[in-house]
Amino acid sequence: MEQILWVVVPYVCLTIFVVGHVWRYRYDKFGWTTRSSQLYEDRLLRWGSPLFHFGILAVFLGHVMGLGIPKSWTEAVGISSGAYHVMAISIGAFAGFATLTGMAILIYRRRTVGPVFSATTVMDKVMYAFLAATILLGLWNTVASNILNYYDYRETISVWFRGIFRFDLYPELMADAPLGFQAHGMVAMLLFALWPFTRLVHVFSAPLGYLTRPYIVYRSRDDSRLGSRSSRPGWDRVDR
Repeated sequence: MEQILWVVVPYVCLTIFVVGHVWRYRYDKFGWTTRSSQLYEDRLLRWGSPLFHFGILAVFLGHVMGLGIPKSWTEAVGISSGAYHVMAISIGAFAGFATLTGMAILIYRRRTVGPVFSATTVMDKVMYAFLAATILLGLWNTVASNILNYYDYRETISVWFRGIFRFDLYPELMADAPLGFQAHGMVAMLLFALWPFTRLVHVFSAPLGYLTRPYIVYRSRDDSRLGSRSSRPGWDRVDR
């Protein structure tokens, strides 16, 4: 069971994540979008969207540091274990609560605003459920592992996580971890497997084309149809 949960499942989810994005980009380019609902309602969106997006960005950076950077590296640059956990519980808890608050606003908006709810798909609902579960479990682990029952995940879970990319996993490290961390890891992996088939694909979209695309030239109608009013400065007709 350890091998299935913490060796097979991670690689299956990672494969679906990568292959799913390639498939989605090749066969559903027009569906590669957030399906923005800003036109339907923007008052709640102005509050919920920044809280969620900036919060989730901080959460992501925290995971990069906590899971991707070995403990020996942070100690080598002068960050002690105590200092690290103070940062983890302060910054991590703040980012987690901001993300959770923003998501709650967005879900409330999606449920109570008629046109937004009508534009919500089944996959949107599934995605929100897994995303909410992942955030709640991660927030609980951040608080519980630092206050209620100290657990240094960087010596166990982080080692297992980095092993995924080295093809050198230690499933016993996850099997011995607290249940909350196991649940968080499993739900997160399933979320990554769902990712390519939801609106989350917009994370990998960047409007880089705007930096190199040519200017758009606007031409007025023929002068004979414009009347006697003179054109405003900057709107002079361009003849080609």
